[in-house]
Amino acid sequence: MKPWLSRLVGRFESNYWLIPALCVAAAIGLSFGSQALDARLSHDEPAWYLFRGGPEGARSVLSAVVSSMLTLAGLVFSVTILVLQLASNQFSPRVLRTFLKDHPSQLALGIFVGTFVYALLGLRIVRGTSEGIERHVPSLSVWLAVVLSVLSVGAFIYYIHHVAQSIRAVVILTRIGEETRGTLEQMYPESLGEDAEEAGEERPTGMPSLLIPSPRSPGVLVAVDPERLMSCAREARVTLALVPMMGDFVPHGGTLFEVWGDAARLDVSRLLGALSFGAERTLQQDTAFGFRQLVDIAERALSPGINDPTTAVQAIDQLHDLLRRMVRRRFPSAARRDETGALRVICPRPDWDSYVRLALDEVRRYGEGSIQITRRLRFLLEDLLRVAPALRRGELERQLELLEASVERSFATSREAALAMRASPQGHGPA
Repeated sequence: MKPWLSRLVGRFESNYWLIPALCVAAAIGLSFGSQALDARLSHDEPAWYLFRGGPEGARSVLSAVVSSMLTLAGLVFSVTILVLQLASNQFSPRVLRTFLKDHPSQLALGIFVGTFVYALLGLRIVRGTSEGIERHVPSLSVWLAVVLSVLSVGAFIYYIHHVAQSIRAVVILTRIGEETRGTLEQMYPESLGEDAEEAGEERPTGMPSLLIPSPRSPGVLVAVDPERLMSCAREARVTLALVPMMGDFVPHGGTLFEVWGDAARLDVSRLLGALSFGAERTLQQDTAFGFRQLVDIAERALSPGINDPTTAVQAIDQLHDLLRRMVRRRFPSAARRDETGALRVICPRPDWDSYVRLALDEVRRYGEGSIQITRRLRFLLEDLLRVAPALRRGELERQLELLEASVERSFATSREAALAMRASPQGHGPA
């Protein structure tokens, strides 16, 4: 995905007001459409879809809908802010982006605001004889306002149920896991062959001829267009090395690229357009950010103030699934060559060992002394070792040794240590 398109998608996904704004636009269109249809309908004969009251009755119904919808919209907004605060304190500030992308909450707010706007627009065309002009009651429009208010009541009940479910730890962790799996499938689509070898890091010899600094304000690298980088390097006949990794913070003036070769023909402005920066990390191209969120939640759950190892085990469940999916995936080489075989672009990215260390090092450290955590981590490592090819086993075996050493330090007797090292998928009970 192009960086500008990636930025646009990210803004739309995290924009809480997008769906409500579309609902308001739909309500305005429905209001004008129903009013136009009202003018064509015959109001002399009774019909189930027409409001049969007079002007005062129509005003009373529409006024009640306006006031009730405004109250419901304010209630939804207040509950959403409360949920965001609770999720930030209980789990991690990094999960707020997931809540802001919650479409059911946005749709519920949009229905309430849209119904409010629809009823408000309907009020302006209700006329009675006391005004000295022709009496007019938009019967269809008033009836539709009643229908929308009933729909809003149903949306409110669903919203309360949805919010109660969405703040559960397992729901939050599953949602993060699903988003990370989507990014994983995009970034690592190919399976690893039986005879494959890890690609070594390639770099040109000698010092770079040019260092390109960041001209922007400080930000996090969130997206890269490798095709544009390749095009720029091929046209200038140079070798480019991207310095920051996806998700790294780049200060103003920080080095973005190292260039080898004659950089006089290099289009720097076009090159910089291949990168996209943001205030925080996203999951668009940054698979490691999903791991980071899960690890943060596990650490928060294992902190003395919360002391909830079961939630940490649920976070490890998601990490286990992600690592198992990656253990036999091909990690693309950081180096890219053109059709002549010349090295043109180097884009650093995490390797298998980096993902394993990210997933396990901090959780193992914070979970020292917890039987649930040590058992669950041992089960994870033993399961991965059963399916990992030879080139991926080294870091897993090292992690198993570190876990055994941690257990020996944390438990006073050998019997306790032996119990803690029994692998268990739930972290408790018999192995």
